[in-house]
Amino acid sequence: MPPPRPGNALPFLLLAAFRTLIDELHRRLAEQGHPELQPAHGFAMQMISRGGSLTDLGRRLGVTKQAAHKTVKGLEALGYARRKPSPVDGRRIDILLTDRGADALALSGEILNQLRDEWALVVGEEEMGRMENTLEKVGKQDGMYRILGWLGS
Repeated sequence: MPPPRPGNALPFLLLAAFRTLIDELHRRLAEQGHPELQPAHGFAMQMISRGGSLTDLGRRLGVTKQAAHKTVKGLEALGYARRKPSPVDGRRIDILLTDRGADALALSGEILNQLRDEWALVVGEEEMGRMENTLEKVGKQDGMYRILGWLGS
């Protein structure tokens, strides 16, 4: 049995696996017509798909309203998001995904499912399930939402 790795190796192992997964996702997205999408776009589009205003988006991403505005402006320029006056509050502007944005988000989900299955082929379905269960146990329930602002999205 190999000696245990030092604790400081764990964050780098997790980060390397995450980076491998996300880099491959974006390589495949580029092949399928979305070469301009970056990881931060994906996080923002996930939050935009939940509906709401620029302020809501900033809160969900854990960034300032100004940073959220910059992200939305970039997504608008790429054709993935748009602004629309709120039907319930005339002072509020809602942020929505365009059809292109919704398609890219759905495609991302499909690709991530494929990548999960490919990883399971490498390590075996049983090992993959154990890994997912372990990560779920040690991660916090709101982990995805807490990590977004931490990543500076």
